[in-house]
Amino acid sequence: MKLNDLINQNCEWLKGTGPNSNVVISSRIRLARNLSRISFSHWANKKQKEEVLKKAKEAFGSSNYTKGALFLQLADLNNLDKQFLIERHLISREHAMRSNHKAVLVGDREILSIMVNEEDHLRMQVMQSGFNLGEAWQITKRLDEDFEKSLQFAYSQTWGYLTACPTNTGTGLRASVMLHLPALVMARQINKVLQAITKLNLTARGFYGEGTEASGNFFQISNQVTLGHSEEDILDNIERVIKQVIGHEQNARRALFEQDRARIEDRIWRSFATLKNAHIITSKEAIDLFSKVRLGVDMGILKEGLDIQTINRIFILMQPAHLQKIEHKTLSAQERDMKRAELIRKELGGN
Repeated sequence: MKLNDLINQNCEWLKGTGPNSNVVISSRIRLARNLSRISFSHWANKKQKEEVLKKAKEAFGSSNYTKGALFLQLADLNNLDKQFLIERHLISREHAMRSNHKAVLVGDREILSIMVNEEDHLRMQVMQSGFNLGEAWQITKRLDEDFEKSLQFAYSQTWGYLTACPTNTGTGLRASVMLHLPALVMARQINKVLQAITKLNLTARGFYGEGTEASGNFFQISNQVTLGHSEEDILDNIERVIKQVIGHEQNARRALFEQDRARIEDRIWRSFATLKNAHIITSKEAIDLFSKVRLGVDMGILKEGLDIQTINRIFILMQPAHLQKIEHKTLSAQERDMKRAELIRKELGGN
């Protein structure tokens, strides 16, 4: 498998399947781990970073879970390649900066990815479609146990796993769920919901995680701290809260359609018509419109051969780096807006 092969596959988190997939896009488990007796990435010197990279690559080659996976050193990639990986949620924005001695391993169907020398030496990530944190955790747990056979992680009997950021110390586990909450936004209830989850040690971010704002009514909700909590406690807490958020969104959808069905249907059909016929469209506008179209499909209003998997596929292909990968060349902002519109029209059967 090569980097450019990824564009032809529908990654795990965009399958549109799994529990509550009409509200929950994906579930992710991420573990932060550092090698013992080596400075954390931000303080490590060149020799130490090279040692981490070498040991990680050896561990990947000996593990049954990562044999044959795609291994990429970021120094070998151009900016477009790195943006492409960000858009597929395989690396973070921070990881893409200052690429020397950094790498990423990408597993089959992109269920698994591991960043090397990001904020921590290793950041293992497992993604599942829908509300499926349990399965994601079981895969991550087996992977972590496998790596511990060949890698000695920095660990304290008092504090647990040691990490660069104090909020990750303890289990090193960050569980997050990507949700689509258009009805709560339309009903102006979203701020109330987000304020409530912060009181329960959870935090909400945008589509691309930390440092990004919500767009297209997509929200990523995750735990804030791990210290003093077991993995099971963290998962139980976020699962309980997410179930409540799902319930609020489903109730808001029913209420909106009962109270003002004609207006909501009009907004959905107008969004679909714009996407199907536009000749120039920005990424932001397309995301906002697809949010309404997704709602229309979920509620059985838009049928016309559309399903969530098709919408997800278009959603990822219309991202800036993906468009340029498809065209095999660098595009200006206006050229991307034109190519995005062309791709969407073609996929939706427009003019």
